[in-house]
Amino acid sequence: MDFKAIKKLIDLVQDSGISELCIEENNTKIEIKKHAVTQHVTVPVQTAPTQHVQFASTSPISSESLAEKAPESNPDLVEIKAQMVGTFYSAASPDAAPYIKVGDSISEGHVLCIIEAMKLFNEIESEISGTVEKVFLTNGNSVEFGQPLFLVRKG
Repeated sequence: MDFKAIKKLIDLVQDSGISELCIEENNTKIEIKKHAVTQHVTVPVQTAPTQHVQFASTSPISSESLAEKAPESNPDLVEIKAQMVGTFYSAASPDAAPYIKVGDSISEGHVLCIIEAMKLFNEIESEISGTVEKVFLTNGNSVEFGQPLFLVRKG
């Protein structure tokens, strides 16, 4: 099945009232699932001055994990984020050297990694020049849209 046919199936699911589509053709199975959009609403809560409110967290948040998620407040540091959902690969093959590592200088258009999405291997290129400060993922990690991949110091 070619990419155009897959795109038509995605559009069909998106435009219709169905939430899931599964097709098998020539030993290839394609499942497309549409997730409901969740809307978050914030409601202000007023409490009496003598009340104490405690919030329980399902997972503890350490200052280290916050530091990993938020880039330093330095305007010279830029996060390069995933442009798609898929699987992260730092090299062209398992036995090849990674495209980049911490401390490497990169220029605009330099290949940084590969993200595999739906059996397509997409080379992710740098949109800036600079020095790699941090690599957030390792080979084979799942990656979400907008997730930080690299931290680069412009220059």
